[in-house]
Parts: sequence; C-alpha cells; structure tokens
Amino acid sequence: MSLRYDVVDVFTDRPYAGNPLAVVHGGHGLSTAQMQAIAAEFHLSETVFPLPPTGDADYRVRIFTPGRELPFAGHPSVGAAWVLARDGLISTGDVVQECGAGLLPVRVDDYGAQVTGGAPEIGPALDGAALAAAVGLTGSDVDAAVPAGVAGAGVPYAFLAVHPDAVARAVPDPAAVRAHTDGLVGLVVVAYDAPAGAAHMRMFAPDVGVAEDPATGSAAVALAVLLVDRGVLSPEGQTGFIVAQGAELGRPSQLGVLVHADAGAAVRTSVWGTVTPVARGELVALPDR
Repeated sequence: MSLRYDVVDVFTDRPYAGNPLAVVHGGHGLSTAQMQAIAAEFHLSETVFPLPPTGDADYRVRIFTPGRELPFAGHPSVGAAWVLARDGLISTGDVVQECGAGLLPVRVDDYGAQVTGGAPEIGPALDGAALAAAVGLTGSDVDAAVPAGVAGAGVPYAFLAVHPDAVARAVPDPAAVRAHTDGLVGLVVVAYDAPAGAAHMRMFAPDVGVAEDPATGSAAVALAVLLVDRGVLSPEGQTGFIVAQGAELGRPSQLGVLVHADAGAAVRTSVWGTVTPVARGELVALPDR
C-alpha cells in the first residue's frame, strides 16, 4: 500500500514561506498510531489526513503535530480545503469540514480558504510576569492593558501580551513553557497594535512537538476571543485584523482574522489565508499498525 501526499505552504502567497503542511490522501484505512507515525516522519508543525465524513459534512480531517492529534488547527484546515478543491474533491465556495472540534464552515476560493474557528472560550487569568520569564522576558515587557490568560476557539492557548519590541526578543525555555501550558496547546507571545488593526505573534508549543510555529490559525482566532474579552476589540459586531507571524523563523506569514462579538464576548471567529503548492509525492512504506 502506498499513499499520495502534497506539501503546501499556508498563509503565504509564495513558496518557502508561511507554514508548511503535509496533506496525506487516502488514509481512511490507517490507524491513529500510523497517522501519528507519519506526522512524526514529516516533522512539520502539522500533517492532515482528509477522510470521508461521518456526519453532515463535505469531508472530514484528522490533524496531527509530531507529538499528538489536535481537534482543530487553522493551517491544516485552510490547506486541506484548498487542496481538496483544487483536485475537484470538494467544490469552491461554502463547504463544511468535520473535525474534532465539530462541523465548521469553510469558504474556499482559488487562492486559499477561510475557516470558522471552534466554540470561543475564555479560561483563567495567568501570571504575566511568570509567563514572561518562561520566554526570557521581564515584567517590564508585559503589556498590562491586555492581562495574560487562556483563550481558545477550537483549542486553548496561554496568551502573553507584550510591548512591540519584546516579541522578537522572546527566547523560550521549553521546560518553563511546558510548566505553564499543561492541558493547553502552547504559549502565544503577541503585541497588538489597535490603530493599525495588526498583531505580531509567536507561538511556542514544545509539549506537542513544535518548538515554534511559523503560522498558527487556531491561535489567531483564539487571540480574537481574548482581545474581545479584554476590551481591546469592539464588544459588538464584527472586527477584523491581520496577524504577522513567522518572520523570526525566516518564514513570514500573514493571517486574516474576523471576530463577531455580542455583549462583550466573542461568539464566532474565522481565519483566512492563501495557499501555495510546493511538492507532491508518494509514501511508499507505511508504519506498522
């Protein structure tokens, strides 16, 4: 048995930027352990397996980091939808993706896709100074206007808002990051420029096998949830902003985010990005079950 795969770069309009993604086709006969082993072999931030839907959806995906399966992630959702539409397996326009976070609306076009995030959630407040120390920063780097805490829109993250000059200076201590992200995907260090509607973000997730991610759609929509909760974004209606990520890794990425709020809480989010094909190939050997 062999399986065809594509490698695409997501959240970029040029190859060898953005976040690389492996899309492995025909994997409906694989076990979870085999999928995890294949993801570890690619050793990208995520590997996605498009599968036949089990519910009222156009397709289903399973998403794996090198270390574990995730119920939702942005760049695999965007990349898989675009590849499937390119290959004629789903239509462009509005489709529904089934994943661990549920049935999520997706809008696909010739350039990329817009994916709705999972249910917005706000978790506990966190110690900003302690999070800063975990990434080599100090309390003076912390943006007190955006208190640190947990937020998610499909999967949860710890967020540390800092002043603009501090984002690039962050140097994570993996053990310390793990200590502060138990039960979470990772730690996001971010500076948000409200007048410009722009965020500079980095995401560290050593616990799932990702030292630093070049572009993190699920963290971008979770950031929107946090910013509404902290009063930075409008408490009513729709707000959009742009996230820049990945420059520190030599893989600049751009993510477009929309959030709909009601009564001071995020009720719906989405992330949009472009996709660029890079490679295609065949897995000629599969891991043991």
